[in-house]
Amino acid sequence: MVTSDPSGSIAPGDFRTALGRFASGITIMSTLQGGVAHAMTANAFTSVSLDPPLVLVCVDKGVRMHDAVLECGFWAVSVLGSSQEAIAERFAKSGRDLLTQFDGIGTAPGPKTGCPVIGGALSWLECRTWATYDGGDHTIVVGEVLSLGAEGVVDPAALIYYAGHYRELRGN
Repeated sequence: MVTSDPSGSIAPGDFRTALGRFASGITIMSTLQGGVAHAMTANAFTSVSLDPPLVLVCVDKGVRMHDAVLECGFWAVSVLGSSQEAIAERFAKSGRDLLTQFDGIGTAPGPKTGCPVIGGALSWLECRTWATYDGGDHTIVVGEVLSLGAEGVVDPAALIYYAGHYRELRGN
C-alpha cells in the first residue's frame, strides 16, 4: 500500500492500517458527571511535559464521554496490565449502561478528584484539564497530573494494541 495522492486525501482504511502498525498502550480514562462515573478505553494517550507534568488523551467528539470530561474538568487514567483485556473490551463498547458499567470491576476513587481508578492497573494518574484542542473528529484533552500511583509488581506485563489485536508486552 502506497498512498501518493498529492492532494493529501487519505483513505480512512489506509490510515487505520498504517497506524495499526504502531503499538500503543491501553488505558481507561474516567471522569464524573453529575455524580455518575463515565469511562472509555483509550490508546491515544501520551506524556506531554515533565515540568509541569502534563499528559494528553484524545476523546471522540461523538461519544458521551466527550461532554462528561469537558464538563467535569477532572479525570483519571488507569494504565492496564495484560490480565485486564476484558476491562479494555468492556469500556471500548459504546452504549453501555452508565449505572452498571463498573459492576464486577474493582475501582477506587482517586484521592484528589474522586474519579474512578481501576484496581490492579499498572499505574494511574489523576488530572485537571489544562487545555483542549480541536483534533478533527476528536478533542485533544491535555491534563495536568495532580496525583499518581504505580503497582509494585515485579516485571509487570503491559496490555498493548497492535495490528487490530490486544497483546501482552513483557519487560524482559
